[in-house]
Amino acid sequence: MRTFKVLVTGGAGYIGSVAVRILLDAGYSVVVFDNLYQGHVEAVDPRAAFVQGDLSRLEDIRALFAAHPDIQAIMHFASYTLVGESMHQPLKYLRDNVANAANLLEIAVQHNVQRFILSSTANLFDLPADRASEPIDEHFPVRPGSPYGESKYAIERMLTWMHRIYGLRYACLRYFNACGALDDLGEDHDPETHLIPLVLQVALGKRPHILIFGDDYPTRDGTCVRDYIHVADLAQAHLLALEGLERFEVRHYNLGNETGYTVKEVIEVARRVTGHPIPAVIGPRRPGDPATLVASSAAIRRDLGWQPRYRDLETIIRTAWEWHRTHPDGYRSRALSSRSSPSNPGRDVCLPQ
Repeated sequence: MRTFKVLVTGGAGYIGSVAVRILLDAGYSVVVFDNLYQGHVEAVDPRAAFVQGDLSRLEDIRALFAAHPDIQAIMHFASYTLVGESMHQPLKYLRDNVANAANLLEIAVQHNVQRFILSSTANLFDLPADRASEPIDEHFPVRPGSPYGESKYAIERMLTWMHRIYGLRYACLRYFNACGALDDLGEDHDPETHLIPLVLQVALGKRPHILIFGDDYPTRDGTCVRDYIHVADLAQAHLLALEGLERFEVRHYNLGNETGYTVKEVIEVARRVTGHPIPAVIGPRRPGDPATLVASSAAIRRDLGWQPRYRDLETIIRTAWEWHRTHPDGYRSRALSSRSSPSNPGRDVCLPQ
């Protein structure tokens, strides 16, 4: 297996860059393909080949496979991912996410790629009120909570037909709230929309307060409940899923720590970790937000032996805090440093823009 070359789309992004690191450490050869819309070339492990290009351009994907004809597996992270934005710009998600994945799959099956791992989402599950407190397993009915969730489900359905027609083995990993950091790889989005980095920006003095979107949900303190999973545990699940496709042809897995925390509880833990008061302001609900999303990860534990290393919220937030504290401007300082030093010729292959 580990002589495989794996293509990681969106491999310069938050989760993708950590997956690249774990694949390389496991002995795989890796090609990263990213348009750098939200990614950072500084986050790409130097052991990987980096190709800058866009999935909306078939010519970019063809050039990628011409340069790397031995790609045998794909991890697909590249996507627009903002739930709130998708409620205001639905076609950006319903059209672009789906069309870009179709472009990738078209070229992949032409090159006889055998394995595909999709970065999917818990936003497939907009739960009815009478089931809102249940841990969500793979048998829950799919009812996307936003155009973003709908776009991911459309890709999942596309993979169903790629398997039936071309024999493409695939796994869809439906994960909940990714968070945390490694020492040198962390969360750097513009704009930032995820709760934990936003809370930590308040502790760093970059924001005056954290805005809570609604406190009238049917939860223990009125704020939304989410299941938080460390980015390294997510990346490890992607590696296990890839190797699991030796035994299984198709798999769908929900990924989380199986414990839910409210927004207010996350803020309180961040106050303890940072020693900062982190003022909070209550605002209106955000469209597309279910009250509660907590995973049941029993299936991937049973099938693949996945065991998260980072189980408690305080440890997860502490890893994020250490990264943000030491990288207050994200990857910007590393980018400035790299521009002033000699480049590594031959590592980066940039496609025509």
